[in-house]
Amino acid sequence: MEKIIIEGLYKIFGPHPEKAMRMLNDGHSKDDIMEKTRHGVGVADASFVVNAGEILVVMGLSGSGKSTLVRCINRLIEPTAGKVIVNGEDVTRIGKKELRHFRQKHFGMVFQNFALFPHRSVVRNAEYGLEIQGVDTTKRREAAMQALEQVGLKGWEESMPDQLSGGMQQRVGLARALALDADIMLMDEAFSALDPLIRRDMQDELIDLQEKVQKTIVFISHDLDEAIKLGDRIVLMKDGFIVQQGTAEEILTNPANDYVARFVEGVDMSKVITAETVMKKYEAMAYLSTDGPKAALRKMEKAGISSIFVRKSGKLKGIVTARACRAAADRGEKNLAAILDTDIQTVAPDTPANELFPLLAEEPHPVAVVAEDGHLKGVIVAGSLLAKLSEVTNPENGSDLDAEADSESKITV
Repeated sequence: MEKIIIEGLYKIFGPHPEKAMRMLNDGHSKDDIMEKTRHGVGVADASFVVNAGEILVVMGLSGSGKSTLVRCINRLIEPTAGKVIVNGEDVTRIGKKELRHFRQKHFGMVFQNFALFPHRSVVRNAEYGLEIQGVDTTKRREAAMQALEQVGLKGWEESMPDQLSGGMQQRVGLARALALDADIMLMDEAFSALDPLIRRDMQDELIDLQEKVQKTIVFISHDLDEAIKLGDRIVLMKDGFIVQQGTAEEILTNPANDYVARFVEGVDMSKVITAETVMKKYEAMAYLSTDGPKAALRKMEKAGISSIFVRKSGKLKGIVTARACRAAADRGEKNLAAILDTDIQTVAPDTPANELFPLLAEEPHPVAVVAEDGHLKGVIVAGSLLAKLSEVTNPENGSDLDAEADSESKITV
């Protein structure tokens, strides 16, 4: 479901933005417009969608327009033109009085600087947003305590901000936004002021927290690694324009232009490419309720493979080998249950490729890619993994390695 829709959004800083917009449409650059009109281009013709429950990372270098864009979403900065539709309502058309209520109901915001009141305790900082809304003392304290527990600060409620580390102070800021129970969180460079170790911890905690609260999050960052780690999708900006948007894998494997290619160069693709991307379709499948050893063996012989995954009621149950099937058939056994190996390695579709290598080294069978509902989506062999990584880093070698991967899968699957 589309939670936020941005359509043709512009923000021009200066008293006469119309001229700057005409120059933009005529192909003039941001620097050229500044030089000739003394107007600054913040955001230029931005259009994208944020789906409910996803983390969308808006990223770019300093001056790219990412922070201006996020502030246009809740109109902390007034857009020059375009639409910002939130929950079906165009925020750009709301009056100022209604806008304040709309912000309080729908938006929580976490800034780069922690913005805590030094004279207020942790819990009083966390409940501040509810306090200015006039929420009853008991209710706002209860909401703040719950939010602090969610971010791992239970027991620190009565501490003062200067008694906390930087990471803990940022957690208070996050708790303040969560206490509002807004369905959208806008996070502007929220972790960039933290040292690298704490920053990574906060990223991990945000991912864990998101699994529980399922907010819609627009996260601003200049750090590509952070965007890859956090973002379900990424919007990449330059000079106010969106130059590409998509998943991390889409952007890294198919950069839209030379700027994007330079921006993402040097990224370790094994951390980006996922199991779903490198998996191969399984050659054959056996069924626990209907197939016996002879039927499974025939399927393996026809496909030219030496083991076969076994499914029941649509879900993966294990694997049997050709050797085990031959022995069972010789003994006159009629079903696969007795020879079914259930101790198999499975991975989720979004498992990064760099986590697959040690699994492939330890596992005698292919690694199964299994969806949350237990259905087998595909299998991974070393050849297909290496072929895909080579393809995205050295495209001219892709076809040769694909052929090698196909050959290997016939032998090992």
